[in-house]
Amino acid sequence: FLSADIPADTAENIRVAYRRLGTPVVVVRSSAPGEDSAQRSHAGLHESLVGIEGEDALLDAVRIVWASLWSDAAILYKRELNMDPGESGMAVVVQELVTISPSGVGFGIDPRSPAKDRQIVEAVPGLCEDLVSGNVDPDRWIMKRSSGEIVEWRAGQRGDARGEPLLDGPDLETLHRTLKGLEETFGWFPDVEWTGKAQAITLLQARPVTGPDVSGDDEREWYLSLRPGKARLNELCTRVTDELIPALEAEGERLARVPLEGLTGAKLAAEIQSRKEILDKWKKVYWDEFIPFAHGVRQLGLYYNDAVKPEDPYEFIGLVRNENLIAGERNDALRGLASTVRDQPALRAVLETVAATQRGGSPIEWPQTDDKHAVAFYRAFDAFMERYMDITYQGEPLGRRPEYVARIVLELSAEEILKTSIKTDDTVRLERRLLDAVGPEREAEARDVVRIGRLSWRLRDDDNVLMGRLENQMRRALDAGASSLQDQGRLSQGTEVPEKEIEVVLAALRDPASREVHLATVSEDASRSGGLPPGQTPRQLIGQPAAPGIATGRARIVRRAGDFGSFKRGEIMVCDAIQPTMTHLVPIAGGIVERRGGMLIHGAIIAREVGVPCVNGVAGAADTLNDGDLLTVDGHLGIVTVGPPEFNLEQAGYHEFEE
Repeated sequence: FLSADIPADTAENIRVAYRRLGTPVVVVRSSAPGEDSAQRSHAGLHESLVGIEGEDALLDAVRIVWASLWSDAAILYKRELNMDPGESGMAVVVQELVTISPSGVGFGIDPRSPAKDRQIVEAVPGLCEDLVSGNVDPDRWIMKRSSGEIVEWRAGQRGDARGEPLLDGPDLETLHRTLKGLEETFGWFPDVEWTGKAQAITLLQARPVTGPDVSGDDEREWYLSLRPGKARLNELCTRVTDELIPALEAEGERLARVPLEGLTGAKLAAEIQSRKEILDKWKKVYWDEFIPFAHGVRQLGLYYNDAVKPEDPYEFIGLVRNENLIAGERNDALRGLASTVRDQPALRAVLETVAATQRGGSPIEWPQTDDKHAVAFYRAFDAFMERYMDITYQGEPLGRRPEYVARIVLELSAEEILKTSIKTDDTVRLERRLLDAVGPEREAEARDVVRIGRLSWRLRDDDNVLMGRLENQMRRALDAGASSLQDQGRLSQGTEVPEKEIEVVLAALRDPASREVHLATVSEDASRSGGLPPGQTPRQLIGQPAAPGIATGRARIVRRAGDFGSFKRGEIMVCDAIQPTMTHLVPIAGGIVERRGGMLIHGAIIAREVGVPCVNGVAGAADTLNDGDLLTVDGHLGIVTVGPPEFNLEQAGYHEFEE
């Protein structure tokens, strides 16, 4: 959307209206139907741009605001409210910028405690945008609705030593009367933005305060966190990089070293409970801090495109392509194992035996040998399992399935040329292009955006891998509990305990006198959940071009860890979403088709790193397609063709695809 031109007649109308205003400096902001009401508030979810000057800059700003109608945060929030994003519309309001200081917001009622006799006013020096974006900490007043009497004042933490209120008595009295007047005029409690002081106060906008009946379940604050301001991103960058990721990695390593053998009863229950609490704590950190920090790479994309205006809106990805991801390191290690096997047929034969006969849950018993190359390979394979496969996929510990890895290594070793991560010098060239575009006065700002974007790109992948390890360690303790109960004859042999049944296992371990343990029946339904009727498949599926290239191959539907073992080199992986805990399959895939969409999700990241064509955002892909369907994945256009490509239909060679 951002790379398209505004239609000529619309652009001309905007230019004419702007000239009639006298071509001032303006604010460009969204105003979507149903956007703000007493029941729902979209404030902050769509873009607003401040300080726009000139016709061309205005047209760019209008396009950016329109595009924000389909941002991830806006779409997720609309779905939260059961609104159809496809039916969304947006007007764009262009207002002359009033640059009076201070500026702020006002609430005709306390949204947190609507029954109290309260109004709230916040103020910052400069523009209101600094308050709304979270860049500047505001002064805050709580006043009585009935009289305007000041109940409480808190100074904003802005680094100035004055500590004097930004507003005085007449200013607050004017705002009190204004809020009461709006309430009487419109019949609802107002939420306003304003600028100026006393009689010079200018109202910038007014909308209803979001109603208390909605606020208890409203997820708006979390969706807003997907778009943190610069100050919040800098804070997250320091905390995530220096504190959280190292702590998460250390936590997983610590739990992996704790022996569980010999623990029974209450002691084992305590270990399971402790790991559950640790995992729950980190899940909250993941949602509260890791996911918002992922916005750093989106900020980089917006910043780069705004400054450089490249023909390819995803050119900025070249700035982060050489970052070292844990998933990338894992794939490099796989290629190293595959190269060794390829050069040594005897090792290949051993690995084929492992792939065919190994059963989940037991370590590999390598054959005794004096061959130093074989011993080195066995150690490298075991080290790979310990370093990279201490993770779960959909609840199944992958560290217990070395046969999956053996099959992947064998498939990789059969390639004529082992795929390697794409390392380029694009980063230097594109960074220079960005710095030239912004100019010397903004160079420090641009370098900071690039720095945060690169860290965000890397850590948004690493955090998932490290969380997968933590889940695996919790799973390890839960399995030990199930094994203990099975040894006592209180749980059926071979029972796999789902995580949602953890309390049942804990209660049984704490009470050795209790009888047989009964778990809720878990049915694993591998059937289709939607799509076309059986026997019918579409000719084309349309998605998003996520990684360039074109590939043709047979479809392999991947729904669970058990499907890893049947995946073969050159097949087209069709899945709901590629998680960082399964990206070790990507190097042997011919192409990727996934339901989840976006250029910055894990599947797209790894596909581009490895050079595998990828189309994502294909609704119902895993439900519509079948194992063995012939697919052509066009990662340039975002199209998946089912059946032979059109240009082969008239050629005798067409039958090659049927063999």
